[in-house]
Parts: sequence; structure tokens; C-alpha cells
Amino acid sequence: MKKILVVEDEKAISMVLKAYLHREGFEVIQVFDGSEAIDVFMEWEPDLVLLDVMLPGKDGWEILKEIREKDACPVIMLTALGEVDYRLSGFKSGADDYISKPFVADEVVARVHAVLRRSPSIVTSEKKIRQYGSLKVDMGTYTVYVNGKEVVMTPRDLSLFVFFVSNPNQIFTREQLIEQVWGMDYDGSDRAVDLAIKRMRKALDKWPDSEGEIKTLRGMGYQLLVYEN
Repeated sequence: MKKILVVEDEKAISMVLKAYLHREGFEVIQVFDGSEAIDVFMEWEPDLVLLDVMLPGKDGWEILKEIREKDACPVIMLTALGEVDYRLSGFKSGADDYISKPFVADEVVARVHAVLRRSPSIVTSEKKIRQYGSLKVDMGTYTVYVNGKEVVMTPRDLSLFVFFVSNPNQIFTREQLIEQVWGMDYDGSDRAVDLAIKRMRKALDKWPDSEGEIKTLRGMGYQLLVYEN
């Protein structure tokens, strides 16, 4: 049974989300104060977090930052702040999705299912290693190493990178990447792709350019350029 941590200070909203998630077969734990969120997260080890932005004690952005320092667990942000700048801030910080209030509980549940389907925690039994110089990617476990050291990425970024690794040297537009990784139901800005690429490059900064790189092709899209051993 998948475990969902709901961090939301409005108890009425939290209870509705809990009821709908329970109906879908999820185990749910609730936190109503931001200052308690990280302790519960570390103790409970959820499969996904629904995280409100405006919280007492500690806000959602700070909690998201702390989660990303410790774990790649999927996080969906919940907030009444619907402006594009806030969406981009969430994606830049490593959020996997962003839902503006007011929302329909069924939509939240659908987004939870969609994010979990895209999460690298759901893997196939195939164990296939792709290696390009010091970069090694286990396609069965969605694990990335550079010089033998594991590279930590968010689930969405990792899904995007594994898609690139599955299709090396091919060029993809933002629209194609959104369709393949974010899903057809994604209604946010295509800037999310640019931000994910930026984070991936930072995570892979120890991978030498002589072995490969994520290239931007102006007017065309992005490409994982790799050199065969």
C-alpha cells in the first residue's frame, strides 16, 4: 500500500484529501504544522507528499528544500498562489507537480496517481546497464552514478534523464519531452523542461564533457549527446 503524507494546516481540506485517498487504497498520515513535517517525513518514509505552501511554523518552500536535501520522494505542492511565477518557483525547487486552490479532490487524486506512475520507484525487472565513460545508469533501478558515486535527482528529473539515456543522441522538443515524461494531462508551462534540464546539468557536473553532455539545440530542443566507449 502506497503511503501519502498530507501536510496541510486547513483541517477541512486535509480531511477531504484523506478520505479521497483512502478510497483509492492509499495509507495517509496528516501533519497540520510545518515545523513537524520533516520529522514525520523521516520517520514515516512516504511514497509521495502533498505539501501546502502557506503553513504555520515552517512554510512549504523550506520543507521542500529540506526534503530534496535528504530524499527524491515525489512532492506535489498545494497552494492558493496560482500565478505562473509561483509555479516556476515550485518546479525550480524540485516539486513534481503544482495544484492551485481551490481544487477538486478527485483531481488531486488523479495527479497523485500520475506522479506515482512516472516515479522511478516503479521499475521493471530488466537490469540493463548503460555506461558512457564515468557515467553509469542502471535502467532497472533508475540509479545514476558518476565516477562510482550515486547522483541524486528528483523523481521527475530522473525520469527525464532516463528517457534521454534510453534515446541517446536523439533530439526532442519541449513538447515531446512533456508528453513523454510529464504526461498528456500536464497543463503547466514548458519552462518546466528548461528548469529540469538546468537541475540535471548541475547534478551531472562531475561528468566530463569529453564523454557526453545534455545539449541545447536552439530552435530544435534538447539532446543527450554521448560518445560510445
